[in-house]
Amino acid sequence: MPPVALRAFTATTAVGRGTAAQAAALAARRGGLRRNDFGASPLPTWIGRVDGLEDSPLPSALAKWECRNNRLAWLALQHDGVLAALAALEKRHGAERIALVVGTSTSSIGASEEGYARAGTDAGGSPCMPADLQRSIVHTPHSLGDFLQHATGLRGPCVTVATACSSSAKVFAQAARLIHTGVVDAALVGGVDTLCGSVLFGFNALGLVSAQPCRPFDAERDGLSLGEAGGFAVLERLASGEDAPLQLRGYGESSDAHHMSAPHPQGLGASLAMRDALARAGIDAAQVGYLNLHGTSTPANDAIEARAVADMFPDTLHASSTKGWTGHTLGAAGIVESVFALLALRDGLLPGILNSAAPDPGCGPQIRFDNAQRAIAFAMNNSFGFGGNNCSLVFGRGGDA
Repeated sequence: MPPVALRAFTATTAVGRGTAAQAAALAARRGGLRRNDFGASPLPTWIGRVDGLEDSPLPSALAKWECRNNRLAWLALQHDGVLAALAALEKRHGAERIALVVGTSTSSIGASEEGYARAGTDAGGSPCMPADLQRSIVHTPHSLGDFLQHATGLRGPCVTVATACSSSAKVFAQAARLIHTGVVDAALVGGVDTLCGSVLFGFNALGLVSAQPCRPFDAERDGLSLGEAGGFAVLERLASGEDAPLQLRGYGESSDAHHMSAPHPQGLGASLAMRDALARAGIDAAQVGYLNLHGTSTPANDAIEARAVADMFPDTLHASSTKGWTGHTLGAAGIVESVFALLALRDGLLPGILNSAAPDPGCGPQIRFDNAQRAIAFAMNNSFGFGGNNCSLVFGRGGDA
């Protein structure tokens, strides 16, 4: 596929705001997980919580979209020159030629939970939301996309993708298609998901939440740690003759539909997504220097993904899960872990795995617990969601082929 230029990228997670904070935490192996302190009756688990959201209301002009998820979206948008890059794109192409494609899993459902908890009755005696939450847009999955469209002033196609944990990886694929077919010239992509009762208690009901900090690919792993995060990237069609420093080179998507929550036992969908991403990028598996794994720290997910990776990649690959730093940020995992892959490309920082100590003997040598530092030409990110919604992305540096 023709490469797409990456003009800017950012992430805000439990380890801090912006790429400098992410890179510093990765390098120092300083995680952001803490004992769960979210909600009135916290589950005994560990979470990746973004500090300061409670004290960061939206600007008054955007108060219609007020909720935790949109607060984090607004906060994340302020870093790493994303708004300046959008302003430059708007000057070049016009706001109507810039798409907005963002991913989320639960969107602003936390506001809906609050509405039900504080529900009253109207004049006729029927149950109703409290007056301050009678804002219908925040009770829809498209709350995030609608908010960002108004917050940025972009007037191109506006899409909210909700394919569980692959949501904000699939936004890169959808934006690339819009650019390549000539519908738009550029796109703001990203994803945001925030902690809420539905997520914490829902995953706990599935038996997937650990009482300890998550330990991806550890022989004793017993579940995930949930987190919240937001991030964005600015994509643009390459100008004639241009070779941008960082590029989206390929994507692969699959829907194996094996089970509502369990991965395909042979990793069919994961393998298809990775193979298609490599094919679109026009590279061999041996050319990938770093692979950010989905690596949720659940026994089944990690074993199946490791097997699929071992079947496709040479032993020299450096592959890791970074969820020990941030927790599993669900619909934001794709953008956050794409940012980590881009940092590996830009800075040569290849993160290992945090909290894990005993490698699972069933996993291949590609799984690396320790950080490494070296220049690489290509980096990948895997994001796999419930229902078999899978996406893999390949990023490259300009001049490398």
